Amino acid sequence: MNKVGIAELPLHQGACPSWLFNKMRELAKCISEIIILEYGEREFLKRISNPFFFQSLACVLGFDWHSSGSTTTTCAALKEAINSSENINGREFSIAIAGGKGKTSRKTEEEIKLFGKKLSMNDNKISLLAYASRMAAKIDNVAIQDNYDLYHHCFIFSSHGEWVVIQQGMNEKDRMARRYHWLSFKVKSLVEEPHNAICCDRKESEVLNMVAKESKEARKISVDLVNDNIASRLTKQKSLNEFLRDQEIKLLKLPKHHEVIIDEKTIDALRKAYEIQPKNYEELIAIKGIGPKSIRALALISELVYGKQASWQDPVMYSFAHGGKDGHPYPVNKKIYDKSIQILRDAIEQAELGNREKLNAIRRLEEFLAWD
Repeated sequence: MNKVGIAELPLHQGACPSWLFNKMRELAKCISEIIILEYGEREFLKRISNPFFFQSLACVLGFDWHSSGSTTTTCAALKEAINSSENINGREFSIAIAGGKGKTSRKTEEEIKLFGKKLSMNDNKISLLAYASRMAAKIDNVAIQDNYDLYHHCFIFSSHGEWVVIQQGMNEKDRMARRYHWLSFKVKSLVEEPHNAICCDRKESEVLNMVAKESKEARKISVDLVNDNIASRLTKQKSLNEFLRDQEIKLLKLPKHHEVIIDEKTIDALRKAYEIQPKNYEELIAIKGIGPKSIRALALISELVYGKQASWQDPVMYSFAHGGKDGHPYPVNKKIYDKSIQILRDAIEQAELGNREKLNAIRRLEEFLAWD
């Protein structure tokens, strides 16, 4: 089972009650500390990046079992739990969480700098983290064009510079949300198969996936087109079809995805890219102003003129279905919830004192349930 992926969830109305969110935060703190205490920071990041573990955590914390809000609220609870001044036993966590939903997501870089300094990280490491955050968001919004617009971006990182991204996009048309997971030490290239596993209950049709292995040649041609000043050749044309006719290419009956309107904003972005002369596709994607239309236009020209086809397949590999705040499958039991928090707190405190009996008992229970 790979540890990175996408989950697709229905959008639900309503906010998380304050009493439940407070309990979610406390339980999230206990669970996070136990994982870090038992297995270390790297294992914590690894588990959080796993869409199945993340969904299970949302269920344990008591939020909706299949709502899009499980992403935003679980991340918010984790953020408050991890970023608090100290853990249960008075020691600071060596992990921080930046970003969040809507306007908060736009503060991610600012928070990375703030929390990075608190974790005694140098400026170079902090800059690399900020770059990773920007690129993960841009790739899932620009290089993968699946009709889901990002509205939530959560960036989790350790003092060693390893990181996880959990972000979510919304399809306004059918009111569905899709979640994207990244794990730094599983990513070999930001622009080729950065998602090691993708989980979704539905495949979309005609998704442009420029980070697929199959798009390698299209990525190369895209960079060459920009560096050869494709912007000047597109300036007078209103669409790709007109551009192709001008190039005296015989057009057959083309799929609908081959028609892209070229506007002035796209031309300006391509002209700016020409001035920069990117060395590779990652540098091209990173240029400010290069958006979905620019990437799509370059991909289509690559395919139609040079025969280097990009992937048009939705990058989905797995399908899955998982008490919540809305009472499904049953209401949250407050007494049991409080008892669970107290048991975990006691186990952590005893472990810090050298008595690991309770923590070992929890582990044996986990092993028994897994075996059963």
